[in-house]
Amino acid sequence: MNRARPAAAAPIALAGLALVAACGTNPYATSGAVRPVVLGAQQQPASAVPAGSGVQLISSTVDGLGTVLADAEGHTLYRYAKDAAKPSKATCAGPCAMTWPPLVSDVPVPGAGVGLVTRPDGRKQVTVGGWPVYRYAKDTGPGVALGREAGADWAAITPTGEKAGSEPATLGTTDVDGLGPVLTDSGGRTLYLFTQDGKGSGKSTCDAACARKWPPLPADGRITVADGIDAGLVGRIRRADGTSQVTVGGWPVYTHAQDGAPGEASGHGAGGTWYALEPNGCKADPARRPAVRQAVATSPGGY
Repeated sequence: MNRARPAAAAPIALAGLALVAACGTNPYATSGAVRPVVLGAQQQPASAVPAGSGVQLISSTVDGLGTVLADAEGHTLYRYAKDAAKPSKATCAGPCAMTWPPLVSDVPVPGAGVGLVTRPDGRKQVTVGGWPVYRYAKDTGPGVALGREAGADWAAITPTGEKAGSEPATLGTTDVDGLGPVLTDSGGRTLYLFTQDGKGSGKSTCDAACARKWPPLPADGRITVADGIDAGLVGRIRRADGTSQVTVGGWPVYTHAQDGAPGEASGHGAGGTWYALEPNGCKADPARRPAVRQAVATSPGGY
């Protein structure tokens, strides 16, 4: 069996050698795909989050985090895991809001991805990507992000609403004996699609026990792709739990917990609904089988 050979990653914004097929289209190429924000060393207006009356949002660069969202004075802004983004909901109130002052506005803030949510105290809080945003009271000035050490529930937020400093999702390719070329993650593990999701549906139907067996490929940070993969096929969706997931050709993508090593594709064909994903955004031939195959669950839906 061939071992996985993930190709060297390149930024998603850079087009590699495209593998194009009829089924390899991406409905999120212009609307749902989130591209990296490219910044210089200085703070500058964030085109993704234009200022509203009384509230100005800028992009800033923080050592160790990269691009973050900041208020008009340059103070780093944060998101809270116990809040919700779909629909937006702010839960940090009382003593919590003393430590994490919410960014509030009495007028709508224009711009794609920017909105307002009503807080428990009735005030309107700015949201980015659906997430309510906050400052951290202990941050001493512009460019400081002490809140990153305040606990796992708090993270600096990017201009697109993602967690700053998240590990990039990396897409590579490998040849699996008996199956051919497939997409892989940064560890060389085969990536899969789930036909019950529906191509281009914009949502994942694999949650709870399903997601433990078929972990979604997270996209809370930057996405990089290897040469030979068309970056235009790659996007991301928001899952029901508020996290982001990588999509390729309109399909949410997953790994398989029973794949024990790079180059394995034991999930291909599971339940008649799970298939390895080719670099062109299509499912691998259902009639083909990898040379080495492990036992898979046979419960409804393949999980």
